[in-house]
Amino acid sequence: MADSRYSDLHRPPLSEAALNRALVRPGSLWTKLTVVDSAGSTNADLAEAARAGAAEGTVLVAEAQLAGRGRLGRAWSAPPRSGLTFSVLLRPSLPPATQGWLSLMYGVAAASAVRRLAEVEVRLKWPNDLLIGERKLAGVLAERVDDAVVIGMGLNVSLRQEELPVETATSLGIEKAACVDRDPLLRAVLREVESHYRDLTAVAGDAEAAGLRAAYLASSATVGQRVRVELPGGRSLTGLATDVDAAGHLQVEEAGERHTLSAGDVVHVRAEK
Repeated sequence: MADSRYSDLHRPPLSEAALNRALVRPGSLWTKLTVVDSAGSTNADLAEAARAGAAEGTVLVAEAQLAGRGRLGRAWSAPPRSGLTFSVLLRPSLPPATQGWLSLMYGVAAASAVRRLAEVEVRLKWPNDLLIGERKLAGVLAERVDDAVVIGMGLNVSLRQEELPVETATSLGIEKAACVDRDPLLRAVLREVESHYRDLTAVAGDAEAAGLRAAYLASSATVGQRVRVELPGGRSLTGLATDVDAAGHLQVEEAGERHTLSAGDVVHVRAEK
């Protein structure tokens, strides 16, 4: 039984059939959901499927991810069935200048779903990490694949303290959340993503008109904080995060100068030990 998917009854497997019945229906964004026992990277596997012509709304879920990647190429791993590791395929007909909002939209949707079901206060670190306090609960990684966008998420559900990949992480189990059942959590996240995606595409990617920018700012743990931003090329800047603009870029004021950042790794300075 050591290799059985049912060997840990506290971490039961997901039912692909039940998830498809619940989420794949006429008119739905979601067109096919596949659950695999393991994957190297759900983003990489779904990117390959996208190049082969997979339809928008394809979802790939892995019970274990062997070569997961976070932002800046960081490794990400967790015990089998201890979290939700999945990627979605979108083929947005949006102006290129607005597509940066897709990953922020995903963060807003996921935070809303987890907040509602798990009854924990989830906030967003720019651009789209989910935090409880200053501990990371989930990360989101968006990647362009030709005319498609693949967005992956890793959400820590039942990880115990000794299983956390880093000291600054947390899980719904550690936080004594009201829901640590992966099935309803996955359904809720995908339904929220669909709702926000439809709102955004209905207004040609205008995050202001869709209410997305306001929703993001309301959930932001970064705006109003002193931050250090590690920039591409080994540079960094430290200042006050003042806003997220209409393009989804972070505004940081340093020594009286305003910087507009489209990429970077943010550290909340006041949270550092």
